[in-house]
Amino acid sequence: MTIKRAVFLDRDGVINRSDVVDGKPFAPRLLENFDFLPGVLDAVRAIQQHGFSVIVITNQPDIANGLVEKAVVEKMNETVVECLGVDALYMCEHRREDECPCRKPKPGMLEAAARDFGLDLQGSYMVGDRSSDIQAGHAAGCYAIHIDCGYAEPMLGKADHTVGDLAEAVSHILAREQGKS
Repeated sequence: MTIKRAVFLDRDGVINRSDVVDGKPFAPRLLENFDFLPGVLDAVRAIQQHGFSVIVITNQPDIANGLVEKAVVEKMNETVVECLGVDALYMCEHRREDECPCRKPKPGMLEAAARDFGLDLQGSYMVGDRSSDIQAGHAAGCYAIHIDCGYAEPMLGKADHTVGDLAEAVSHILAREQGKS
């Protein structure tokens, strides 16, 4: 039996542009502001060609905070799934104070995906641009890669590796995998 593994990707700042204000990233709130970062499609395809599932894991608290309509975020998510051909997208729309078990930095969405897809989390990767992504990846047992976007916020915990964009993260993953064989 083949062990199934995944590369989990955060959405905003990893596959699409975040709106950065005073060094703090924010998810886009309008469909017309939702656009993929350069090289994302090729990076996702490279991951898939090497046998990994690609699953997007995203916190979207602006829904609970009343800053964006859920239907708008769902349309953005549909665009991600359709255009990139990812295996799944898991979203938590709760605020930090809701203490939801699926909201990153908790590993709930990664664990749900592992159950749904029969994934080996210890053999999987989490790629994100914020501390909560790295913490969720580690809490689930994944190798965590930080995309350093230069945000003016503290990095809590240490990533296993730091890169500048998704293409660089994928190159690292593939080189690391090749070194295992």
